[in-house]
Amino acid sequence: MGWFFSWYLTVTLLGWLTFPLAYKLFPALTDRGYSLARTVGLLVWGYIFWLLTSLGLSQNDAGGLLLGLLVLAGLSFWALQSIERRQKGDDGQFGNLSILVAWVKHNRRLVLSVEGLFLVAFAFLAFARASNPELTSAEKPMELMFINAILRSPTFPPHDSWLSGYAISYYYFGYVMTAMLARLTGAPGTVAHNLMTSLIFALTAIGAYGILYNLLALRHSSKDEEQADSTAGFHHNTRLPFLAPLFILFVSNLEGFLEVLHRRGLFWHFSADGSATSAFWNWLDILELNQPPSQPLGWVPDRYLWWWRASRVVRDYDLVGNAKEIIDEFPFFTFLHADLHPHVLATPFLLLGIAVALNLFLGGWRGYFNLLGMPLHINKPGFAFIALLLGGLAFLNTWDVLVALALVAGVYVLSRVRESALEVEAGWSWERFGEVVILVLPLGVLSVLLYLPFFISFSSQAEGVLPSVLYPTRGAQLWVMFAPLILPLAAFLGYVQLREKHPANWLPGLGLGLGYVLFLWVFMWTEVLLIQRFDPDTAAQFLASQGVANIGAVFNADSLRRLSYLGGLMTLLAIGIPALAILLSPRVPASKSGERGTQQGETVSKFVMLLIALGAVLVIAPDFIYLRDTFGYRINTVFKFYYQAWMLWGLAAAFGVALLFENLSGAWSIVFRAGLGFLLIMALTYPVFSLPERTNGLQLARAVDLLGTILKTKDAQEKTSAQQELSSLWTLDYFEVLQRQNPDEAAAIRWLDSAPQGVVAEAIGGSYSTYGRVSVYTGYPTVLGWPFHEYQWRGSFTPQGTREKDIETLYATSDWQAAQEIISRYNIRYIFVGGLERGKSLQEEKFQQHLQLAFRQGNVAIYEVP
Repeated sequence: MGWFFSWYLTVTLLGWLTFPLAYKLFPALTDRGYSLARTVGLLVWGYIFWLLTSLGLSQNDAGGLLLGLLVLAGLSFWALQSIERRQKGDDGQFGNLSILVAWVKHNRRLVLSVEGLFLVAFAFLAFARASNPELTSAEKPMELMFINAILRSPTFPPHDSWLSGYAISYYYFGYVMTAMLARLTGAPGTVAHNLMTSLIFALTAIGAYGILYNLLALRHSSKDEEQADSTAGFHHNTRLPFLAPLFILFVSNLEGFLEVLHRRGLFWHFSADGSATSAFWNWLDILELNQPPSQPLGWVPDRYLWWWRASRVVRDYDLVGNAKEIIDEFPFFTFLHADLHPHVLATPFLLLGIAVALNLFLGGWRGYFNLLGMPLHINKPGFAFIALLLGGLAFLNTWDVLVALALVAGVYVLSRVRESALEVEAGWSWERFGEVVILVLPLGVLSVLLYLPFFISFSSQAEGVLPSVLYPTRGAQLWVMFAPLILPLAAFLGYVQLREKHPANWLPGLGLGLGYVLFLWVFMWTEVLLIQRFDPDTAAQFLASQGVANIGAVFNADSLRRLSYLGGLMTLLAIGIPALAILLSPRVPASKSGERGTQQGETVSKFVMLLIALGAVLVIAPDFIYLRDTFGYRINTVFKFYYQAWMLWGLAAAFGVALLFENLSGAWSIVFRAGLGFLLIMALTYPVFSLPERTNGLQLARAVDLLGTILKTKDAQEKTSAQQELSSLWTLDYFEVLQRQNPDEAAAIRWLDSAPQGVVAEAIGGSYSTYGRVSVYTGYPTVLGWPFHEYQWRGSFTPQGTREKDIETLYATSDWQAAQEIISRYNIRYIFVGGLERGKSLQEEKFQQHLQLAFRQGNVAIYEVP
């Protein structure tokens, strides 16, 4: 509980410290960046701390953290001094501060809504994590290793605890931020992991809330046909923006609802002999839902790990019928699963990128300057902050930088179309293309330069783009994944066309949408032919794996499959093309039309259309191409692109629902609300059933039982036992669980944690196992952790060399000379002997004879090399 409040207060104070800077950076947003201040603060503070430490100007310690905070405070003070004075006769030293105070007073409903949402969201997920704080499944050991390795590294880049002698080769910026908060609050890594997951959830909630608030506020102000004064304080509806965190964080795919139908035995035909058949479930073909339900039938899903399988609703098949696993996560699953992966850590910063694009779109950084002779229609602070954010996204989760850059480039073009309406090269012209190139190139260069120490040391498994032949997404499975967002988007698109009569340029929209698909199709088959021409061995292996003789057979099979799966592509084009048509519509200048209110309403809609169109672009892409990595097929590309599309569509769907709530009346309002209610019942079935499944009912039932025992029992020993269990029922520190489950190894790790740092030898095993646990919990480098993960990060097994075999020899050999040579080769200081080491061939006598026994408890020993 204490760590939760220390993190809450630290991040809240960071937000208030950063608010003057956010106020300066987001002049076009009604909330002036208040909902984004915490995220901006983490980004700027984290960057300053990381850069100074990487350059050797500070150390990775409390002093370095405070130095970074001082620089951030200086930037906020500069922002405070540069805020335009708006009060007559105000020439005091803190005159500009009075503007912020006045803004807070006028916008107190917004401030209270953001603060309340942040606290509730942070507490909600922290309580869920405290109910099941495990850090042993999936990628959590890797993430905990990164956090502890960064805490142990005196400078940056931090050492890789799973490959001694090497630095981390991964986008580790989010783990730096986690370690920063851990060090400042004194939280161990096992607590920091769970609290950072909860914090990211809360930052995402208020970031989404703030973006929707700003969109709705601009639309409301357009009705008055007046200029929005950000210090005047609009009393906009502060309830409707809660739709954004609802649609992004809680609304889920339909797999949970299908689980309930399946558990009830719906659409199954049961025979007298007990067998069951179902045309519907076989047609839908979602993992294990095509198997008969267990008896007796019920309401609550009971399949093993059913909640995890909700992230695997899309299935791919090759031509011989082999299924390929596809990851299609959505945010509620991600936070329930609680892997603190880069795509999670980057979530609020992707929302910050959307807010940056909105601010730029609304003219928040209007200005002009020449950069090396290139004219840029943006002011210097805005340009610098965009570069800082783009580089930060690449450092957080490289996939996300493409989305943010596309948004920035898109709104820059749209804003230039709007601003150039009275120029000779008016509206849409090739000059706009040149302008966006002039913006993107220097932005990219500056982004790389700002984070150059990272890019210099970074190596990646990515090796270009490959064709995704034979693997489009089925329409039925696409709808299971995205229907809770697609249906509100369709209603919104219909409303703006039929009721608001937004202008739409259908021919260019249709051409661009279909042209994008055609381009991807041509690109895919061009790559196939190039591979066949220049890499015939790979082509031959692919043909053999598919059981066909030539590329022509693959072409025919791919074409037939795409025709049979056409529903998915048609769905995406059905929402993407109208969004593009509205986006590309001509716009009459305000000076000519005099209809400012209508124009501002269209401006908001165009930004939302950009979100919809970009989401469709992302979801369509993996049907034709994928990023080449160690997986060898589109599993990771679908995962990342679908997740990003969920964020974009979630915001757009929330805006559309809010718009329809406000404007529909009569029978249409009743129909819409009833339909939306039913849709939300289906979309919220997953969180309703999965949360208690994952957290053991948040441990509430067990707590009631223990309280009953404490109150009723007269047995002192039984009461004491119940009190002890109740006190440990919720914890954010998974190490406490480890101490109960394996006290000997926990004690050894505690001892090692306080010993001088050095390379540790421990048994080596496969990924997603308990191997590497010593380096995970201590942050000390081990000779080799999870071999396949190191291969993924570095794109090669070469750095590992013979490490796995050498460590096996170290434990198994009875030859001290051979063991000593391995110890010297890897500069090993500690040799850990626990359950995993004893489970393999172990000759411990040589360690006992030649090394110092530094620790022993039970069956666990640590030997130290002199």
